[in-house]
Amino acid sequence: MSYRPKLVKRISLTIAVAVAGLMTINPVSAKEKVTYAYLADPALEGVMYAIKQGIVKSDKITIETNALQIPALISSTPAKKYDVIMNAVMAIPFAKRRGLELIVLSSALRSAKGRLGAGIWVKKDSPYKTMADLKGKKIGSYSLRATGTTWIRIALAKKYKVNISYKGGDFSWVQIPAPALLSALETGRVAAATLIHAQAYSALKTGNYRVLAWTNKDLKELYNLDSVSAVNVTYPEKLKARPEAFKEFNRMMHESVKYAVANADKVGAAIAKNTAKIDAGYFKAWINDYSYFPGAVSEADKKAMTLVWTVSKEMGILKKVPDVNKSIWKHAIME
Repeated sequence: MSYRPKLVKRISLTIAVAVAGLMTINPVSAKEKVTYAYLADPALEGVMYAIKQGIVKSDKITIETNALQIPALISSTPAKKYDVIMNAVMAIPFAKRRGLELIVLSSALRSAKGRLGAGIWVKKDSPYKTMADLKGKKIGSYSLRATGTTWIRIALAKKYKVNISYKGGDFSWVQIPAPALLSALETGRVAAATLIHAQAYSALKTGNYRVLAWTNKDLKELYNLDSVSAVNVTYPEKLKARPEAFKEFNRMMHESVKYAVANADKVGAAIAKNTAKIDAGYFKAWINDYSYFPGAVSEADKKAMTLVWTVSKEMGILKKVPDVNKSIWKHAIME
């Protein structure tokens, strides 16, 4: 019978070790997961760099990221497949019209200080010198319904006094897959094009192309605002169920952006290493001159969103203008 105290002692020790192990594991396993889908773009990999590399951490949540092309982002929105999804500013009223409520957590794409995005590009040796010269000609665009394209059309209408209607307007707008825009311009399929940022960066470096209108600069001149084309959104029921998780998501995203800005050269080199045809200087140029990912919301962002909705109503694109304050989460990080 003498072996029983030893057995009881051994069992007690085993239980104690197991409990200690559970205490060690539980904080990690108890972390909530927040899924995030964003536009597949090299620059956005720079924005996410600090999170993916474990530089920006949380003891509350993990962020599971998915980089998607625009069609996948659009189709995933009504399906509510992700907790947070990057979406167009114009998606908010369009979704509301279909009975889908989207709540803004932060601004995701705002015109950068250099305002070199959203240009109307032509070949250097083309005969076109002004927007008036393009009347009756084809302009290539990656998406005719995109918020970015809507901003371009607003600038052209208000600054250059041209008819930007898709039917019977001054130009023939042609939708072309983004990767093919530059080749369409080069081969003469279109007379002008609105290039995506990576293409505009390359076009500017080669010197083989010219810009007839820097529409983001025009918008700043006209309205003293920088355009906001994309936002990070979620759904009311998801916010209600896990408000603290979304607060932590916002914090991590904001911290990741700040790290990227403070370490732009390092981050740029890292994403260039993993992305074909992107050089190390692109990311720094992107955040300074083309576009910026705030990870927060400013009063100017609110005005910009209201402006694009209001003018879109004037253009017949929208029937109602949403209340911007009701569209933004009350716990969003404000600049």
